[in-house]
Formats: sequence, structure tokens, C-alpha cells
Amino acid sequence: QFVESGGGLVQPGGSLRLSCAASESTADNVAIGWFRQVSGKEPEAVSCITGTTSSTVYMDSVKGRFTISRDGAKKTVYLQMDSLKPEDTGVYYCIGPVIIMKELCIPVLRNWGQGTQVTVSS
Repeated sequence: QFVESGGGLVQPGGSLRLSCAASESTADNVAIGWFRQVSGKEPEAVSCITGTTSSTVYMDSVKGRFTISRDGAKKTVYLQMDSLKPEDTGVYYCIGPVIIMKELCIPVLRNWGQGTQVTVSS
């Protein structure tokens, strides 16, 4: 239902833009989130965006460096990642719907896709 792309190997301080393409059956008002999985741990929320107002939430560690956005016409959600750090390394997944409450972002289902690998290393 969601296909992630855009990952890769980048040096610290570099940038990447991840893309999440939703299926045609995904409603435009669905809140979608980006999650990161590290070393076999459960994926944790990085950033999420609502479908109607495009309100956003971010994990504290990425605030000011990552920007989430969506293109409704293309049914695509982006994650622009700047000033990358080694601790940003992981497999990034997008999923929806998610529930956004204050600063929390919780996936309704945990049917993770293939994800896209991001490696930040010199």
C-alpha cells in the first residue's frame, strides 16, 4: 500500500529526500508517518503529517533538520532530511493511517513494507 524510496549512503552533514508513494486506494485525508527501525528494534516515529490540514509532528532529535510534506495529487509523502547524523541511520518506513496526538504518532496497523535503508557514515 505504501512504497518507500530515496534512501542511500550519505556522509554526515549531507541530505536525502525520501518518498512514500501511496496506492490509489489511499484516501487523501489519511494521516501518514515516517518511522525508523534500528538494529531489530521496533520502528519508532520520526515524523507524521495529517491529511486534511497537513499539520506535522517530529521526533525531538530531528526537529529543525527534517521536513515532512505531501503532494495530494501524486499521493506521495516526502521526508527531506538535512544535516544528517550517523544516528539517523536505519531503515525508514512510511505507513498510514496513523493517529497523531499532541507530539505522538501511532500507526493504526503495523503492516510494514520493505522500507528504504539510510546510512549516514563517513
